[in-house]
Amino acid sequence: MSAVHYDAMIIGSGPSGSFAAKELTAHGLKVVLIEAGPEIGPKDFNANKKIRQSDINLRQRAKATLTGQSVQSRAVYFDMRMRHLFVNDRENPYTTPRDAPFAWIRSRQAGGRSHVFGRCLLRWTDDDFRSHSRTGKGEDWPVDYNEIVPYYEEVEKNLGIYGRQDNVPTQPDSIYSHEAKLTPAEELFKMDLESKWPERKVISWRYIGPEPTRVLRPLRDAIASGNLDIFYNTIARRVLTDPATGRATGAEVIDTRTGATSTINASAVVLCASPVESIRLMLNSASAKHPAGLGNSSGLLGRYFMDQLPCVATGSFPKAKGAAPADTAPADPFYGPSGGIFVPRFVGENGQAASDFNYQGSIGRYPTNRAGDARLSFFGFGVMQPDFDNRVSLDPKVRDAWGIPAPHIRCKMGETDRATLGREVEILTEMVEGTGGELEYVGSPLGLIEKGPGAYPEANPLSRFLFRKMFTKTMIMGAAIHEAGGARMGSAPDNSVLDQWNRSWDIPNLLVTDASAFPTSGIAGTTLTIMALTVRACRRLASELSAKPGH
Repeated sequence: MSAVHYDAMIIGSGPSGSFAAKELTAHGLKVVLIEAGPEIGPKDFNANKKIRQSDINLRQRAKATLTGQSVQSRAVYFDMRMRHLFVNDRENPYTTPRDAPFAWIRSRQAGGRSHVFGRCLLRWTDDDFRSHSRTGKGEDWPVDYNEIVPYYEEVEKNLGIYGRQDNVPTQPDSIYSHEAKLTPAEELFKMDLESKWPERKVISWRYIGPEPTRVLRPLRDAIASGNLDIFYNTIARRVLTDPATGRATGAEVIDTRTGATSTINASAVVLCASPVESIRLMLNSASAKHPAGLGNSSGLLGRYFMDQLPCVATGSFPKAKGAAPADTAPADPFYGPSGGIFVPRFVGENGQAASDFNYQGSIGRYPTNRAGDARLSFFGFGVMQPDFDNRVSLDPKVRDAWGIPAPHIRCKMGETDRATLGREVEILTEMVEGTGGELEYVGSPLGLIEKGPGAYPEANPLSRFLFRKMFTKTMIMGAAIHEAGGARMGSAPDNSVLDQWNRSWDIPNLLVTDASAFPTSGIAGTTLTIMALTVRACRRLASELSAKPGH
């Protein structure tokens, strides 16, 4: 490996790594991509595997816990067919404070977590990028919505987004390649909600359809360029730096199959490993020139770590009967149907946001209850305020299966967060019941509230009892799986880790383009914004590298 010198190294092959590879190889650069997990493809998505499953899914979760996935099995959508798409928690430990549990849901394979997310892609707005200027809360980013729009558009065109023109100012439309539809029950909910509360809009999911090759198009494009080498089953242990200049020179890596250690050299390094992993790698890469970790002259590396504030609810919608999937994307037998509805930030005066949360859900897409009523489910996401004390650090005692220090994660709600989450739960209950829906339960890190027949009324008593007991360990911070921050972008080296181009202030040839870079948590999914920022940052990096002699 060490005999080859690459123009750029990318660590992580998920959504950000895929677009980094596409952008850099398109400029003729020789690029190496480091992926900690294996290469996977269609053979790894066996839709015919028969698994006994229920709504609560306790049997599968218990089995996964016994075999090393005690944390991963807490993901809302976890089932045994997908277990190979999540890490083994025994090999990949982490720690948290006793009073601040955190569920770190993660993947290590080609494509990263692109195989285990809902495929929903929504734009952020200046309610996110300019949150402090607009509300006095959070932080302003060193970029604004208008700067990111061209990159949102490029990503949307590349991936082929499903959606429809909704014209809601608090949730900008994307560029759609395909139409998304709502079920009759969802259309009825939309009509009822918007007539009762005109500021509360119901829009369609914006999402990508199934990928038969199981490789995102940007990574396929990068591979097709002939300019990309990929090392699977390879963990980056340390980013290496020049003792004299402090600049990044490549990485020390471990082959997970043999345990062999080697070095890969590159003129620039782009971290796309996901927030906790990228921060962990930077901290573990401390050197004489960077004694507190890479890019940590401000002392802020790992600080201001966040997730979004999660809540979940299920129930029925008696106004509609039966199930009527409205997915216009091709069928994917492994995952099942996509699509659904969003209730974005409420629309206030002058089109600005009047809430700090949104809701993702579906009504009438899945099998009905015994009465034949349409089933409903919602997941809410709220803004978590940046907090200096919420951070990712290295645990001095715990190491993973490869001898690398494990991360210690503190992500604890403050009083403002608790108030936001309480209001988020209250409004969700109000909307469902105000439109004729019947909740069975609504829950969040604040607790479980059962209504009517209670949670999972058709399950056996033991399963219901265990669900209630496990809820407090499952619906905790991390459950939103939208973690962000820890290497935030900013306007100056003393208030941030990265500049407005995702570059380390201290090490200009080191970029971080996953959600570590986010100064605020937002309320929409992070993936589309991660992709757009990656294209923007890597295009500038490619221009700089291409201008050097030899290109």
